[in-house]
Amino acid sequence: MLKLFNTLTRRKEKFVPIEPGKVRMYVCGMTVYDLCHLGHARVLVVFDVIVRHLRALGYEVTYVRNITDIDDKIILRARKNGETIESLTERYIAAMHEDADALGVLRPDFEPRATESMDDILKMIGELLDKGYAYQGENGDIYYSVSRFEHYGQLSGKKLEDLRAGARVDVDEDKRDSLDFVLWKAAKPGEPAWPSPWGEGRPGWHIECSAMSTECLGAHFDIHGGGMDLQFPHHENEIAQSEAATGEHFVNYWIHNGFVQVDKEKMSKSLGNFFTVREVLARYQPEEVRYFILASHYRSPLNYSDDNLDKARGALQRLYTALRGSSPDAGAGPVAEYVERFDAAMNDDFNTPEALAVLFDLARAINRARDAGDPQLDALVATLRQLGGRLGLLQSDPDVYLRGETSDGDDSDDAIIDDLVAQRQAARERRDWAEADRIRDLLAGQGIELEDTAEGTRWRRI
Repeated sequence: MLKLFNTLTRRKEKFVPIEPGKVRMYVCGMTVYDLCHLGHARVLVVFDVIVRHLRALGYEVTYVRNITDIDDKIILRARKNGETIESLTERYIAAMHEDADALGVLRPDFEPRATESMDDILKMIGELLDKGYAYQGENGDIYYSVSRFEHYGQLSGKKLEDLRAGARVDVDEDKRDSLDFVLWKAAKPGEPAWPSPWGEGRPGWHIECSAMSTECLGAHFDIHGGGMDLQFPHHENEIAQSEAATGEHFVNYWIHNGFVQVDKEKMSKSLGNFFTVREVLARYQPEEVRYFILASHYRSPLNYSDDNLDKARGALQRLYTALRGSSPDAGAGPVAEYVERFDAAMNDDFNTPEALAVLFDLARAINRARDAGDPQLDALVATLRQLGGRLGLLQSDPDVYLRGETSDGDDSDDAIIDDLVAQRQAARERRDWAEADRIRDLLAGQGIELEDTAEGTRWRRI
């Protein structure tokens, strides 16, 4: 029985889909004006694992993750670069896909873009105007009237009077209430604009997600996710817009992942303390970054440090070492004891740290079985690979992984190491132990560890 923490109710709840056997899930994706940082990587990996687990449980999952490709930040960055918005967004969409692919993130079933969803956006704004939940200011902007929505604040737990006390209204805005937010921005010189019944302009950020999610998944769907920073005001505003427009309950379960932190501060572009995925992948293998993300519960803060990434590398090395020398196609069935424990961990609000602990118990069992010549060895290996795969881990060739190749690795370096290993083997065969030791020491000085086995000498970076 799957239980998940629902931000809306602030408690763990049994998961019951709207339609038996099927799950419809929407996750807020990237605003594409720069490279993805580790905060984005956490969203990508966390919800990828959630989708993998739901599918492993037998659900037919429809997974939607949007792209915001029109936004104030995008306009400013394109203007600063002296390029078109289309060239900027296409470049960073491609970069986002490359980063997600490197991290082993499966593509969503649908990936709508805001600029391709304009008809749906205009339709929803029109419905809100018709029902009296929106109005046009004298400046031409269309605003959502927060006070008209009875349940505003239900997701975040915020009260209207407290929000008003700290609210600010810009001089160029024409709101009736300081909490009202923009649905449609009237066109400004030099900015992109689309035709609408209320004059040319472009959508506000919040309405984009309401329109895209309901168009792809219907007015009422199972799961909506994203980073904790989106809980308010973005997701709060989505609920207000969507429920006012459709008259239906919007989403049953809200899932929010915690922040990535550096020195106990949230990692973000605005604070300037962020690391791009590409910067990290230059020094760590993608699976190590993925493991680092999954080693903390998705709702907990994730503390970035080289030490924590080094620990992730060491942990993966132990798991891959257990798989080394075993056939990936052993044909054995999984060992039920470990599958049940793994499922119990993941069914408890996607508890990946506990699920990883099961993998280490499996690795220890594999090592014992190999030493004892236990006939259950192949089944244990198959189980470790299968359960690792459900987390997007342990699908590489162990020898390839343990050689420590990163995205900036050089195949020529591997060839040099292979040649030195062959020279050492030749020295051993002619019983030239001094030369064999010299080569081992030379490689050790370069961070290469050798392991002599019955099948030959293996090496890995340390």
